[in-house]
Amino acid sequence: MLKCEALTIRFGGLSAIDNLDFAISAGEIRGLIGPNGSGKTTLFNLISGLYTPTSGSIVFEGKAIAGRRPDEVTRAGIARTFQNIRLFGDMTVWENLLVGRHSRLKQTVFDDIFSTATKRREEARAKEMLESLLKQFRMEKLRDELAKNLPYGLQRELEIMRAMASEPRLLMLDEPAAGMNPQETDQLMLQIKRLKELGFTVLVVEHDMKLVMNICDKITVLNYGKKIAEGIPRDIQAHPEVIGAYLGKQVKDSA
Repeated sequence: MLKCEALTIRFGGLSAIDNLDFAISAGEIRGLIGPNGSGKTTLFNLISGLYTPTSGSIVFEGKAIAGRRPDEVTRAGIARTFQNIRLFGDMTVWENLLVGRHSRLKQTVFDDIFSTATKRREEARAKEMLESLLKQFRMEKLRDELAKNLPYGLQRELEIMRAMASEPRLLMLDEPAAGMNPQETDQLMLQIKRLKELGFTVLVVEHDMKLVMNICDKITVLNYGKKIAEGIPRDIQAHPEVIGAYLGKQVKDSA
């Protein structure tokens, strides 16, 4: 589904991603871990179009996307969340979802002006899809609530919902559990597992190792922009370099 080959980006003399080969298969949940500054978010920014690589390629579903604008990447079928919540606080839950859905609309200016059958079909389908999201995340009663008034954990979930509203085939989650309490994190784990059941492919950056080890099919480990390990959670937990440099003994103890 997604394949990066010899991917490199330099900032001055520093290679934030260095000759990286990386691939994700459709239908998997892939974890991306490593210490701060290892290149995880930089890789997200390259894939989503916020950065242009110095060299190398990014291919999604057979099409080159390296260097394309973020809106073009979204239309190609990739959506993401960010480490810091970027909801529109003074807009309702429903309005935030509509913003996420907007990138998928195919209607033209003519459709907007004259309310054509195409526009009406798009609007009906969007409403049905967004209603389904509210139900899946149990937010039906909160649709008219301002985003800024939601508890922190629900704001995190709303950000995921807004990304899902564009109907991506690849959903990239950047630190989705950041700031969550244990109960909220457990709920998030269930929701991410549910994404796979619904047919989404998920790439997740996360420091919560319990979450990563419990939801991911495979894990890729970065350090200084290079891939140092890749495999199923059990193998990553047993990898000496990973244990020593990234996960620590506490993760092995919690397995």
